[in-house]
This record gives sequence, C-alpha cells and structure tokens, in this order.
Amino acid sequence: QVQLVESGGGLVQAGGSLRLSCVASGSLFSINGMGWYRQAPGKQRELVAVITSRGNTNYSDSVKGRFTISRDNAKNTVYLQMNSLKPEDTAVYYCNCNAFYFGTGAREYEYWGQGTQVTVSS
Repeated sequence: QVQLVESGGGLVQAGGSLRLSCVASGSLFSINGMGWYRQAPGKQRELVAVITSRGNTNYSDSVKGRFTISRDNAKNTVYLQMNSLKPEDTAVYYCNCNAFYFGTGAREYEYWGQGTQVTVSS
C-alpha cells in the first residue's frame, strides 16, 4: 500500500504562484509515473501534468508555460510549481502515482492522494 500526502494548496490572487508537494510513502514499492490532476466544481477530473521516473513530462494545454512538474526520486516526492495563476485554475488538485508493489500479488497499482484545494481570486 502506498500513501500520498499533498500539501501547498491555498488561496492566491490571480497572477500569483503556489507550489504543491506530494510525498509517497509505504513499503515494498517502486514509484513509476507521478502526476497531478484537478477537479473543479461540476467538472470531471482532468490531467494537469505528469512526469515519468526518468523525468519526461507532459502538460495539459491549459497550463503549458505556467506550471512546472518535477520530482525527487530519492524522496518519492513530486512537485507542481504553479505560476501566473488564473481564476480558472481553481480546483481540488490530486496527486497520482503508479507504483510497482513487490509483496504478495506483485503488480503495478495506481494511487491517489486526498486532494488539496487551490483557489485563485480575481
């Protein structure tokens, strides 16, 4: 079992910045891809950015050039630096990872964090 704990959300004015962090913890696992998704009220959850274990990244068109995803493999941590925030970025942001579990029933699993609220005021 892997637990993901997010931090760094909050209230910010349009044009401001926030940095989200997500730490993965557990035993007998190896983290593969990590990423951030978001869900605004009344909307479906959508991909924001993902990063592979080798550092390859992919972003949604709506955040390209403004958000940067990065990770520290030694700390099993993924970050999301969000700059030039807009009111439409307001959402609950969820951390996601795919991890290979080496214990009984070894295989890859997908895990989600509990979410952190980001609110951008105009």
